[in-house]
Order: sequence, then structure tokens, then C-alpha cells
Amino acid sequence: MKRFDTIKKWILPTMMWLVFETIAVTLWLAKRNAFYLFNFSYIGTAIAVGFLLFQLRYRHARRVAQFLVGTYMLVYLGLLSNENMQIEGFWYYLFTGVFEAATIHYAVAKIFGPLIFGRGWCGFACWTAMILDLLPYKIPQQPRKKWGWFRYVMFVLSFLFVSALFLAQVSDMERIMFWAFLIGNCLYYAAGIALAFALKDNRAFCKYVCPITVFLKPMSYFSLLRIKCDKRKCVSCGKCRQVCPMNVDVTDNARTRKNGTECILCFECVRACPKNAL
Repeated sequence: MKRFDTIKKWILPTMMWLVFETIAVTLWLAKRNAFYLFNFSYIGTAIAVGFLLFQLRYRHARRVAQFLVGTYMLVYLGLLSNENMQIEGFWYYLFTGVFEAATIHYAVAKIFGPLIFGRGWCGFACWTAMILDLLPYKIPQQPRKKWGWFRYVMFVLSFLFVSALFLAQVSDMERIMFWAFLIGNCLYYAAGIALAFALKDNRAFCKYVCPITVFLKPMSYFSLLRIKCDKRKCVSCGKCRQVCPMNVDVTDNARTRKNGTECILCFECVRACPKNAL
């Protein structure tokens, strides 16, 4: 039994690593660029380490993966390699018709990837959330607001911004995209921190402002990797709902459960459950 439990702990981390390693090798061969082999192998390994540490009951398991991936993308890809990995960078590469950098990142992490791991990006890799999660309001102190519509406004504004640059035939677009990445990140951090303290909710920015969730939410509905509740063990104590930073009702196994597409796989509910029902 002990040997079976040890093997079981390795299953999910290994599966996640294999998914990213498959992507890494496929893109390496298709694009003939070793960078993609390194990039997705590194990200897959970091996320697998996070899952494994969680299985080993290390308290800060998710944060380890979050900082390994988030700082890599923010510092190395963004600041040092001058790649705009925000949504404006996605629109930029999409309009130029080039399947590189941000378009590949969005395809893997935010458009097709969520069919497998839902909004795991938000919990294990987002460089904005890795800072917001350090703030004091890890458990929301107020009921969720009906402000989710604002993320769609942000989504449209980002599209219109890049569209206007192309229509105006602005020169030196790559430099503009880099500055948009710098300024955009500063604004995201400022807005996220301000909202967290105003609403006493670290994840308020993710719930109401982040435009990337427009991509993530529809695909997350069909995610293969989901937190499910064993009704035979559940005693309806409500502790899982109390600690959820995204206000998800994880006791309901239906895909239509309350805030179902908001789950970021932070596993706080799993850790809080006194009966191991999740």
C-alpha cells in the first residue's frame, strides 16, 4: 500500500511534465529552433516540481512553481529578450501573421492548454499573480462583486490599441511593444495591489480586470484536470468554499458549478478539507 501511495504521488507531476515535454519537442522539430525545447521543458519541469511538492505536502509548493515560471517569463523573456508576453504581444504577432513568441505562448497556456489543465496558468505561472498572492488577503473578505464585465472592456481595449498602431502604420513597432509590456505590467501591478487592499481580496484583479481570462474561461469549462468532490466523504463543513480565493463551489462536481471556470488549481480547498474528500 505504501509503495502504491508513493507511485500515486508521481502520476500527476509526471503527466504534466510529459504534456509540456511533448509540446517542447514538437515545436523544436516544427520550428527548428532549440529555444522552444528549452523553454517548454523548463516550464513543464517547474510546474511538475510544484505538483510534486504539493503531493509531498510542502506548504509553498505552488509558489515555488509560480516564481520559477513567472520570474523566467517576466525577467528573461520580457525584460532581457524584449518579448511582449502580455495580450498586446499576442495581437501584435497575430496581426503580423507570425506564429512565434506570444502567439505560441497563448496557444499553449491560454487557448488550447486550458482544455487539459484549466486555469492552472493563473495558479502556477502568472507573473502578475505571483506578486498579488504575497499580499495579506489570501481569503476574500467580501462577497464577490458583479464586475466581471470589465475584463471584456480591457480585452477590447488591448485589441483596439494594437489595431490602431497597425492602421496608423507606426514605425518601430517592436520597440513600442516592449514599452507597452513595461508600462502594462506596471499598471497591472498597481491596479492589482490597489484592488486587493480596497476589496480585501488578493485575486480581485484576476476576477474583474485581467483580459486574459476571456481566453481562459471558455476552454476551462471543458478542462480534463479538475478538482472533484467525493460525496461519500464530504461532511458539508464548508471549509473548502471559505478558503477558495476565486469563490468556486468545489463541492459541486457539475461543470456548471458556481464560478466553475474561475478555478486556478491552487489546491487550497484540498489542503483545507478535513476529510480528504477533494
